[in-house]
Amino acid sequence: MRDILRRLQPDRFEDLIALNALYRPGPIQGGMIDDFISRRHGDVEITYALPQLEETLKETYGVIVYQEQVMRIASLVGGFSLGQADLLRRAMGKKKKKEMEKQRKLFLLGAAKNGVDDKRADKIFELMAQFAGYGFNKSHSTAYALLAYQTAYLKVHYPTQFMAAMLTSAMANTDDFVKYMNESREMGIKVRPPDLNQSEVSFHASGEEIVFGLAAIKNVGESAIRHIIEQRESEGPFESIFHFG
Repeated sequence: MRDILRRLQPDRFEDLIALNALYRPGPIQGGMIDDFISRRHGDVEITYALPQLEETLKETYGVIVYQEQVMRIASLVGGFSLGQADLLRRAMGKKKKKEMEKQRKLFLLGAAKNGVDDKRADKIFELMAQFAGYGFNKSHSTAYALLAYQTAYLKVHYPTQFMAAMLTSAMANTDDFVKYMNESREMGIKVRPPDLNQSEVSFHASGEEIVFGLAAIKNVGESAIRHIIEQRESEGPFESIFHFG
């Protein structure tokens, strides 16, 4: 994904949505990402089977990326209702031959009523069928892209706070916890060991360092931790093991 982002050089949020949708085995193996990047940089000419398809496909450089685009084309060209377009999308996604032929006939009939000849309509149907198996839901991809963009921003501009939050989220998962500890070190962020006078329940940032969260210590209950913190706040820092007791 990092390599693809470097190659694409996205300069708008729509490109991030598209890459989220395309970064799956089918589109990768089908060469769709390479085609998308080539179109983005003008190495491949962007064309549309019909002028009226430009509005639907312009944001993805003429490539059908989303299931919603398949449905929109079915509506624009074939005159399908949104309900009919969804049935077509499902048939294409599951590659049901009998259902596909039935839908093809309906599409050609609707296209003829909209002034599109059979040859061109059939070509558009084949194009839709080709991409429908790879198509992803744009609304889902948008949510993923937004979360990725926001977390990437936080990781870059607030790395210590971000990694403290990641460590806190992974306290119950050893594999993830070790991964985030290693990543913190790779980022040059020091994680201080547990400290009765500094640690809280969760991990937290202190300057450029992260203070270990006491809840990450095995067999230490949260109620006991909160009692320790309350005592520390009411009576001051612990001065010795005897003071702690």
